[in-house]
Amino acid sequence: MKKTMLSVALAALFLPTLATAASPFSAITKEWTYSHALTGVSGLTSEISAYDAATNSIWVAGVVGVDVLNASTGSLIQHIDTSGFGAINSVAIHNGVAAFAMESSVRTIKLYDTTTRSLVSGINSITVGALPDMVKFTPDGSKLLVANEATPTNYSGFDPAGSVSIINVATRTLIANAGFAGVPTAGSNIRNPGMDYEPEYIAVNAAGTKAYVTLQEANAIGVLDLNTNSFSQIIGLGTKSFNVPGNAIDPTDRDYLSGSSGPTKTELRPVAVQGLYQPDGIAAYESSGKTYLVTANEGDTREDEADKARASTLAGTPNDLKRLNISTTDSTPGNLVTFGTRDFTIRDEAGNIVFSSGNELDARAIALGIYDDGRSDDKGVEPEGVELLELGGRTFAFIGLERTTKSAVAIYDITDPANASFLDMLVTDGDIAPEGLKAFVVDGKYYLSIANEVSNTTTLYSLTPVPEPESYALMLAGLGLVGFIARRKRRA
Repeated sequence: MKKTMLSVALAALFLPTLATAASPFSAITKEWTYSHALTGVSGLTSEISAYDAATNSIWVAGVVGVDVLNASTGSLIQHIDTSGFGAINSVAIHNGVAAFAMESSVRTIKLYDTTTRSLVSGINSITVGALPDMVKFTPDGSKLLVANEATPTNYSGFDPAGSVSIINVATRTLIANAGFAGVPTAGSNIRNPGMDYEPEYIAVNAAGTKAYVTLQEANAIGVLDLNTNSFSQIIGLGTKSFNVPGNAIDPTDRDYLSGSSGPTKTELRPVAVQGLYQPDGIAAYESSGKTYLVTANEGDTREDEADKARASTLAGTPNDLKRLNISTTDSTPGNLVTFGTRDFTIRDEAGNIVFSSGNELDARAIALGIYDDGRSDDKGVEPEGVELLELGGRTFAFIGLERTTKSAVAIYDITDPANASFLDMLVTDGDIAPEGLKAFVVDGKYYLSIANEVSNTTTLYSLTPVPEPESYALMLAGLGLVGFIARRKRRA
């Protein structure tokens, strides 16, 4: 009788916690932060990170080189000076090989051995397209994709062609530089700000047959067929109305409301403005056998910002919108179009939106006291990076917010694409401007590394999942066994 009552009490104690848990994580713990100033190298060294399972190390790239960190302790293992090759823009790792994207007069990918932390033997340098900005291995590691942003250096005459270089990893040779000439278009609001398409970021489907490339300034995504090694389509992403419920923004960095005599509190309000999605980071995942694309819709202008102006330059602009930065290419009096949509979205392969976070990222930042009102006129919290993690049969998205007063990364459960839900916001004191996010698993434990550009720091978090129901059952069974053994001892 006492054993039965104990079992009931234990069930009442443990099982409701599982049933009412608001988060799939029982704990999210900051493990360490490394300040790259300690490396002793002048210049930025924290932008993009990659994890190497073979050596349990995190490789953090940032302009002047790569800092290799011990993933367990956060201590510096080695700084790799890449200045002799140019400026490093990105790093990716697969099967013990690290690929560096190098920007210089000769654009190359440099290949490093992650064990020796030196250039691999044999072919270790591959020439690619103009301004390699991001690198991505296909899931099986057979191909390396390079987003060649090809930013114009002279808008009056020199605009190199944007492309994606496709490299055969086995032979370390260039297969193709896939370009955009003659590629058919779909969707709407593909911008032409006076330059060629500029690939920004790459995601690959699970089968490794298609890549999806953000063309940020053009407000589009390019679809790259990895069987033909050529682009099959360019999809215009349309615009978002900030004048409908759930999409309200703060359009001014000085908080003057129409008709007011002075500043008021920071607040989100409906305004007659459209936003260009212009995603930076992109990731792909599968749900119910279909591929979906997750994008952080940062917004961006030409390098020289000649396509940007204040809304006050257009006649008839209301007072509370005059500070807003708008696209001169897309705006007309009474029809204001700004850069970025201050959200993240989930789209199907055809580019149709199945979920938008609306204005939740701004609203959460305001509620937490980390919203930077100085950015209200220009893209708000500015979602930039995206990373996905599969855990316990569910898929989670981490969205880095570049322009909050403290480093902030939003966590969403996106298992059901149409019903994604906010879970938490990671806010890290001392860190500013998360740029590169990398999730990885070590010995069944889950981690997220965050490379912060402005603070020049890298922080690692551990993510502890809530135990599955079977774990509770085993715990209860174990407690029952303990009671049985105790009784046997008493009888003895």
